[in-house]
Amino acid sequence: MVERVDVIVLGMGPGGEEVAGRLAEAGLAVVGVEKELVGGECPYWACVPTKMMVRAAGLLAEARRIPGIAGDASVRPDWAPVAARIRDEATDNWDDRVAVDRFTGKGGRFVRGEGRLAGPGRVTVGDQVLEAARAVVVATGTQPAIPPIDGLADTPYWTNRQAVSAESLPSSLVVLGGGAVGLELAQTYARFGVDVTVVEAADRLLAVEEPEASTVAADALRRDGVSVRIGASARRVTHGGGFEVALDDGSAVGGERLLVATGRRCDLARVGVETVGLDPSASFVETDDRLRAGERLWAVGDVTGRGAFTHVAMYQADIVVRDILGQGGPSADYRALPRVTFTDPEIGSVGRTESAARDAGLRVRVGSAAVPSSARGWIHKAGNDGFIKLVVDDDRGVLVGATSVGPAGGEVLGGLAVAVQAEVPVDRLRQMIYAYPTFYRAVSDAVRAL
Repeated sequence: MVERVDVIVLGMGPGGEEVAGRLAEAGLAVVGVEKELVGGECPYWACVPTKMMVRAAGLLAEARRIPGIAGDASVRPDWAPVAARIRDEATDNWDDRVAVDRFTGKGGRFVRGEGRLAGPGRVTVGDQVLEAARAVVVATGTQPAIPPIDGLADTPYWTNRQAVSAESLPSSLVVLGGGAVGLELAQTYARFGVDVTVVEAADRLLAVEEPEASTVAADALRRDGVSVRIGASARRVTHGGGFEVALDDGSAVGGERLLVATGRRCDLARVGVETVGLDPSASFVETDDRLRAGERLWAVGDVTGRGAFTHVAMYQADIVVRDILGQGGPSADYRALPRVTFTDPEIGSVGRTESAARDAGLRVRVGSAAVPSSARGWIHKAGNDGFIKLVVDDDRGVLVGATSVGPAGGEVLGGLAVAVQAEVPVDRLRQMIYAYPTFYRAVSDAVRAL
């Protein structure tokens, strides 16, 4: 028996949930399919709880910066009440049952299970067969990418989910991966008294960011007691009373727990993309600027390869909804795609890095300003590490990229993202009035340095 509907949304993470809900509100017959929790990784294991953890760790760090108040920085705070509070807050604000009820209340139908494409316009969920007259939207997200390190698969390693869900702290933690997820969790655990070692195979942390940001991040982690091993690859993992990771330089690091944070991947073969003419071995689903991937087929979120960010999924969801409803409007434009690593200091960036701009053949000019040298940075004192860096296409006189590192670096990024997206002339940025004394006023210093 085939159930015929207008739209099937395969995966109900942030992007899928947005598409399904809005199309149901528009009066279409929509089925949303999800095997795990509606809302996806972000509210339960990623964005929301990790930022609560970062906030708690940041409060500890701020207290320790005050002589005579913080006490002994080596004293380990009790993690249990913090973990309980994070779980309670997350449950209060994001509940799978509430999300399902919200969707069905808009007129949608929800199916719990693992969906799989079964040809153009068709999806199977167990023995159910669904057929969409107008659209199938693939929003199945990503899973942690586990490297093929000898011995790793046979150990009880952590991914981000276990690190976020832990009800007690280990005495020590090895983190494989120096990207945003690994660094945020490494710093948080270290500030709660865990002995943390970060191992990164590349020659610097946060390899997709400006090299200056990598340096600031490494220095900040080391000040928090984190041991940072850069340019070291794990060759073998063993587990007995704890973990031991043998590195390619002949040395080894160990810890009670091992967190694997080496990126994320799509499992397109599991989704059945070969049944709609796509490559199941591909890293992501190829789409056009309307997120179309084939006949009656759209993709949204992590599976499109545009970054594993909730804000990208929500941005794409709006384009997909408008396209399915025939409403037109702007197509996808990723020139000003922002990203933030919520370490202390925060590392925000938008658009191209200096090296990416040069690789694209642009005639580049850069300007930088140190946050500690700005008025607000000087006032802030301890914890004021950071900089503003602007990347300009000199032929057109507009920003094509920017990085904001420092206290509230992600918030300062907002104005820079507008400048990149709107191609605001540098001369106009030079003529603006910047409020004193704010962190974002350092942008004017970077403009003058161009």
